[in-house]
Amino acid sequence: MKDYINIGRIVAAFGLQGEVILKHALGKKTVLKDIEAIFIEEHKGSYLPYFVESSKAKDTEETYVKLEGVNTRETAARVTSKNVWLLDEDFRKLAGKTAPISLLGFEVITDEDENLGPIEEVIEQPHQVLLRISLDGKEALIPLHAESLDRIDHQKKQVYVILPDGLLDIYR
Repeated sequence: MKDYINIGRIVAAFGLQGEVILKHALGKKTVLKDIEAIFIEEHKGSYLPYFVESSKAKDTEETYVKLEGVNTRETAARVTSKNVWLLDEDFRKLAGKTAPISLLGFEVITDEDENLGPIEEVIEQPHQVLLRISLDGKEALIPLHAESLDRIDHQKKQVYVILPDGLLDIYR
């Protein structure tokens, strides 16, 4: 089983030649250089590979992408509003170091040196980021903002947090 990482979704068709606009959370202007294929979720859990012919960065959140076999505005419209996934190794090449999504797979460590487990999902909200982890078999959301983030160790792939009293008791 390959690991797929959700990076965003196709938000619109662009032009008449089948280009699409990919809205992503990679945290930087992104060209899909050296990426052979992106995976589009046709149905829940079903990832179809689409080979990348070319791409051009629009800004830090959007990239124009030309996919092989998508040559008209109508065929581009068929993949619009679909989630886009990358293989983990391709994701690691593209994600900006400062982008919250780059923390996927990092271990969450409390100020009492308790390892809570790996980050399974990063949920970005306007004033904070939520880290979804599994805690004792249950889904737990850890807030990440200026007051709760102690430090990030990129070498060890660990995020150190200072949690409010009683937060973990909710999930246990």
